[in-house]
Amino acid sequence: MRDSGIYSWPRGLIILSGMTHPNIIFIITDQQRYDTIASLGFPHMDTPHLDRLVNEGTHFQQCHVTAASCAPARASLFKGYFPHTTGILRNADTWRRSWIEQLNDAGYHCTNIGKMHTWPFETELGFHERYVVENKDRYLEGRYFFDEWDKALRFRGLIKQQRELYRKREDYREALGAFDWELPADAHPDMFVGDMARWWIDSHPRSEPLFLQIGFPGPHPPYDPVPSYAEPYLAKDLPLLPVSDEELENQPPAFKELRQHNQDIDHDSVVLDLNPSEAQRHRQRAYYCANVTMIDEKVGQIMEALESNGYLENSIVIFTSDHGDCLTDHGHSQKWTMYDAITRVPLIVWAPPAMRTNGRFQAGRSVDGLVQQMDLGPTILEWAGIDVPGDWEARSLNGAFQETSDWQGRPYVYCEQAQDGILTGCQFMTMVRDHQFKLVHFLDEPHGQLFDLRTDPDECHNLWNHPIAAEAQARLLGELREWRIRSGLHTKNWCESWR
Repeated sequence: MRDSGIYSWPRGLIILSGMTHPNIIFIITDQQRYDTIASLGFPHMDTPHLDRLVNEGTHFQQCHVTAASCAPARASLFKGYFPHTTGILRNADTWRRSWIEQLNDAGYHCTNIGKMHTWPFETELGFHERYVVENKDRYLEGRYFFDEWDKALRFRGLIKQQRELYRKREDYREALGAFDWELPADAHPDMFVGDMARWWIDSHPRSEPLFLQIGFPGPHPPYDPVPSYAEPYLAKDLPLLPVSDEELENQPPAFKELRQHNQDIDHDSVVLDLNPSEAQRHRQRAYYCANVTMIDEKVGQIMEALESNGYLENSIVIFTSDHGDCLTDHGHSQKWTMYDAITRVPLIVWAPPAMRTNGRFQAGRSVDGLVQQMDLGPTILEWAGIDVPGDWEARSLNGAFQETSDWQGRPYVYCEQAQDGILTGCQFMTMVRDHQFKLVHFLDEPHGQLFDLRTDPDECHNLWNHPIAAEAQARLLGELREWRIRSGLHTKNWCESWR
């Protein structure tokens, strides 16, 4: 229903295997690729606690974000609409409202510990309490914003490792953003967030039903793990996607400009080397993977704290990330592109044994249907017994948790990115993808990208305007047009003030 242009949901009740109003623990990392969890088929990773969630829960093989940068993806996730509908297209775009308000109204105690990337950073967003920890290296927006981590470092007399200090290093331009964490281990932001979450669970009076969002700042760069976590990865063979001159030459002009931009300007303490050595790439990858292992350890400790405080037996735990990182694959740094290394993220949903009945929340279940990450929104509201607005563009995933369901997922997923201070070579970029083909469209440009994911799963051979892919190109361009028209019609009453 509508109330003065602001969304209002009537209260309801959902029963999951005899349990009402489950606690919802939502763990989201920043910039974590799909291929970073051992039990998802990547044995070079050391992630025993995330492996537990996979082996005892449901994981989605094809979960795709709706935007190729932090804030647009997160705003979409926490609102239930695509970025072009929310109007939140860049990291500094303002967003203050979310469906967390409806959990609050339904009786949930809502707490945020760590990163959410709202703007302003400390807007309530529906939480009763927030312990904000944002990007490790803030430089453009929020450079002089002091979060909980900044305050803790200041109290201990420590100076945060950051861009101004990294720039003084002789190896700064060659390091690809990979640096040793030289402060005490517990002062690392991911350790800090994990420890703060444990402290809150142990110290706060038990609040049920609970919505607890835990946002780890990593493995977003700088790639700065505690050295003891990096050492095992430095000794391993790590998968590095070869980058050919042919691939680089066939990339759209906007991506060629993006490569040069990231070589000229050190975003997040990362300077892109346009022709990095294998040793440079391997070291960067090792440090990135080490940061994931640090987070994995904290996830295990959070699960222990939930169990020891009586929450876990009635809790659903979600683990995901806001987007991935190219890590020099395809010749690119960080995000702002539409490769699967960016758009495809882990999505794991764990439920306790008491909820794994009648084929629901079956342990070790793998789902290969296409989903948008924002589909978590209506899924969570249904768990909480809240009616989902009919004009949401997000779709519930609850059918996927039932073994006997004929749930198939979406026929297509989409991702968007507007021009910003980093992606300067195009006005607007949109990806549409099915199980076989991916198309990337650049507004008002004759060029684009098209990949046959069955024959070219690494997305190295651009088939845009190639005769063998003409039918697929026409079909996906047609779907892109129809999707935007459907979206405008479906969300015609969307209130822009709900931000």
